[in-house]
Amino acid sequence: MSKMTLPLALALALAAPVALAQPEHAQKMDSSLLQRQDLAYRFSQLDLDSADGRRHYRLWLGRPNRPAPAAGYPVLWMLDGNAALGALDRQQLDNLAAGQAPLLVAVGYQTEQRIERTGRTFDYTPAVPGQAEQRDPLTGEPSGGVDAFLDLLIQKMRPLLASVAPIDPQRQTLWGHSYGGLAVLHALFTRPEAFGDYAAASPSLWWHDGAIVREAQGLQQRLGDSRPRLLLMRGSAEPASPRGPVQKDAQWPALELAKDLSKVPGVQVRFERFEGLGHGPMLPASLGKVIEEMSR
Repeated sequence: MSKMTLPLALALALAAPVALAQPEHAQKMDSSLLQRQDLAYRFSQLDLDSADGRRHYRLWLGRPNRPAPAAGYPVLWMLDGNAALGALDRQQLDNLAAGQAPLLVAVGYQTEQRIERTGRTFDYTPAVPGQAEQRDPLTGEPSGGVDAFLDLLIQKMRPLLASVAPIDPQRQTLWGHSYGGLAVLHALFTRPEAFGDYAAASPSLWWHDGAIVREAQGLQQRLGDSRPRLLLMRGSAEPASPRGPVQKDAQWPALELAKDLSKVPGVQVRFERFEGLGHGPMLPASLGKVIEEMSR
C-alpha cells in the first residue's frame, strides 16, 4: 500500500478531538440471555488475566446445539464482550444455528459494566512511537496495549477455546466496534494471517491523527499466503470524531481507507454504510450484520 494520501491525513488530523470530556459512566451489561434455557446456543464462561495481571477477562462461550462439522466450528470473536452479549437475541441465535453455526466468543471483562473503559482503552489501542507514558486522547487512561492483548487472544484464549470445543482455524472472524474496530484494523495490518475475516465497525480512525491508517503501509509484504477479508462499517449519522459534528462528509475517511485497501492484492474489502445510525447504535447493528451473513 502506498503512503497515506495527503487529503486523508488532513481529514483525520482535523477530525481529532480538540476539547475532550470524560465519557459518561457505562451502563450495566444486559446478561438476561444467559438466564434463558430455550436457546439454540448454550453458554458457559471462562476467566483469565492479562500477562501483567492488571486486566481480568471473562469469555462467554456460545456453543450451538448441533454437532461440530468435520473441520471444527467456525468462530466469531466479539470484542467488548459485555456489550456484545447484550446485543444478541434469540432470533439471531436461531438463525446462526441454522446457518454456519459458529462458536461465539464474547471477549469481555470481569465486571457488571456494559463497557469497561479502562481495560478496553489499553487493550484496543496501538502503541505510538516516541511516547514513554502513553495516555489516551479521549479518556486520559493508559493506552497502547493492543499487541499484548492480541497475543493473549491468539496464544492463550484460542487454545483455551480449542480445549473445550473443536474449532476450524481457517474460519475465524474478529469483530469490534469503535476502539474495538481500531483493534480489528490493527490486527489486520500487523497479523493478517490470524483471522480469515475482519469486521471493523465505526473504527476510531481519528485516533492519534490517523495512526491506524499509517499502520497499513507495507501490508502487502506482510500478507504471505493469507488472503484476509475486511468488512468496514460506518453509520451515516456518525461524526468523524467523538466530539465533532455530524457532517455529510464524515464518511469520507472510512471510504478512502476502504478504497486504498482494496488496491492491496490479496485483500478483499467491502464497505457498508448504515443509513441514519449514529455511533452507539452501530454496535448492535454492525454485529447483527456479521451474524446475518454467518446465518446464510
